[in-house]
Amino acid sequence: MDATNEAEELVLVTITGEVATVTLNRPNQFNALSTALIHELQTAIDRIAGDASIRVVVLAARGRGFCSGHDLKEIRAMETVEQVESLFARCSAMMVGFTRMPQPVIAKVHGLATAAGCQLVATCDLAVASTAATFATPGVDIGAFCATPGVALGRAVGRKAAMEMLLTGAPITAERACAVGLVNRVVTPEALDSEVGALVALIASKSATAIRTGKQLFYRQLEMPLVEAYGVAGHAIACDFFTPDGQEGVDAFLGKRVPQWR
Repeated sequence: MDATNEAEELVLVTITGEVATVTLNRPNQFNALSTALIHELQTAIDRIAGDASIRVVVLAARGRGFCSGHDLKEIRAMETVEQVESLFARCSAMMVGFTRMPQPVIAKVHGLATAAGCQLVATCDLAVASTAATFATPGVDIGAFCATPGVALGRAVGRKAAMEMLLTGAPITAERACAVGLVNRVVTPEALDSEVGALVALIASKSATAIRTGKQLFYRQLEMPLVEAYGVAGHAIACDFFTPDGQEGVDAFLGKRVPQWR
């Protein structure tokens, strides 16, 4: 899966041990999400999702920005609402794909993340940002409300924080993004790689079975009424105790030793 011709690939995939790094590779266009890039990104995450040897995914980007959103030149060239709607449907399916992957996905954000780029950050399970990163949903500035980015944004941060970004289009700093819950951690540009690496290592040290079923359960229960959510969560955690990893984890805890995941 390793990319060999970086100049020709819109998405680069490198695998190091149990970690897959997916890198957006349209640096001269601030990694704008063209139809081709969306297709390559969907293909990459589908392949990774089916690889049980991969424990954690890092979403990164080349160039000065993380992702500027959709390719407006491509959209402007489209002639019908149906064509544009089809593009956004493919992008939305790709975003959902990140949520449905069994592996946790960490966004590594080093520069601007706007519109669908901000949506990507909100979609990922975790996000670490450089102090140089900025975030915005500036669709209102061009007469097109950031409706699809708002789906992910509204689920990642509080409603008022999301609406402020969506209604004003104004960019926010990495520190503000952390305060409202859009990203988990903010570090200096020099520390970004090591901070992401430390988070990856910590997650990879846990039970792959528990991480996989836990991620699935977390997103499922968010859409349920409270009592129903507790019901499915209670069943899920009960089942965990009877998996090989669950039994090994409890035995290791009681025996005061490091667990050996199956």
